[in-house]
Amino acid sequence: MSNVCDPTPVDRRRFLAGAAASATAATFIKPSLVFGSQANSVVRLGLIGCGGRGRWLIPMFAQTGNYRWTACADFFQDRADAVGQLAQIDSAHRYTGLDGYKRMLDDQVDAVVIQTPPYFHPEQAAAAVEAGKHVFLSKPVAVDVPGCQSIAQSGAQATEKELVYLVDFQTRADPLFREALRRVRAGDLGRLVMGEAHYPWSGGGRGPRPDTPEAQLRHWYFVLPLSGDFIVEQSIHVLDVATWIADADPISAVGMGGRKVRPEGSIWDHFAVNYLFPDELPVSFTSIQSIPGVQDEIRTRFFGADGVIDTDYFGSVFIRGKKPFEGGPVQNLYTTGAQTNIDEFYEFITKGNYANETVAPSVRANLTAVLGRMAAYEGGEVTWADMLQRGDQLEFDFG
Repeated sequence: MSNVCDPTPVDRRRFLAGAAASATAATFIKPSLVFGSQANSVVRLGLIGCGGRGRWLIPMFAQTGNYRWTACADFFQDRADAVGQLAQIDSAHRYTGLDGYKRMLDDQVDAVVIQTPPYFHPEQAAAAVEAGKHVFLSKPVAVDVPGCQSIAQSGAQATEKELVYLVDFQTRADPLFREALRRVRAGDLGRLVMGEAHYPWSGGGRGPRPDTPEAQLRHWYFVLPLSGDFIVEQSIHVLDVATWIADADPISAVGMGGRKVRPEGSIWDHFAVNYLFPDELPVSFTSIQSIPGVQDEIRTRFFGADGVIDTDYFGSVFIRGKKPFEGGPVQNLYTTGAQTNIDEFYEFITKGNYANETVAPSVRANLTAVLGRMAAYEGGEVTWADMLQRGDQLEFDFG
């Protein structure tokens, strides 16, 4: 059996404490000392999480010529070895087990790319920053309120330590989205009246919740503590655009949803949530998965007094109204957005841009998704203030 975890059970709090202790022991080296004065220095990368997306990113970083993979870590030996072979990482620098990433942080890496189940992101990102590593973090940043708060703290700490901390949302890297949102900020829509955010998807599968901890770590999408349910893991794409446009925390949410095609014990398969934002701005959100024949959309539309903005991850971005923006079709955003983020990550590192402007909006979007999940699970209204005050934390049973 693959090396999935330590011989003794590890709960999340012990896991966090161990990460902090390991990070404290690591020697912090300022990026200026790592790279010297050469703007074309190669960034040494370590990958934490060697699953599908982690493997997909390996050549994308390498082909830029700006990075070199030097280490990797995963719960499972087979996955670490697969990435090691792909990235030509020596076996001595392939780390396994739940604490493998801690040992990797002591290796010769300048930056880490975190592609693990989102449950682990807060602990791993915090440990990487403490160890003096730049962080390239996949979305969602966390599965619960304490995790989001931890991400906000480690992002701020990264700025203090002159480290780059980038969250890999593709839409925020797209030039059409960026220009459309610049126009919204300039007031081209006038006062916002109402918003819609929808994410129907034929994919996602109808898998059951796996029985064993090892199986759950391999098939984590269907495990609530590991994924945060799909409203957090997947639907955050559309909620991120909605909060980007609204430019505010929601005040409250009323929700519903459930399982009608997925088995008991698995994550839900549909959500319907009505959010209320400041200035009496209502935003309706719906998302459904695993329905054959559904046209995939990640679409957000906001109506203002002077026009409407319409965005779709798989379609087009435009503004119609008094101050139109022709926009255009989005081109393969899943790939192009990641490529832009990879390029900008290197640019920020080599030019010393430590503003880390992706962190705060990513935390806001993540908390908005958590708020929607809570409202739907409880079948009623949950306020933003109540969500933060309660601070509910998801726990994974490592067995």
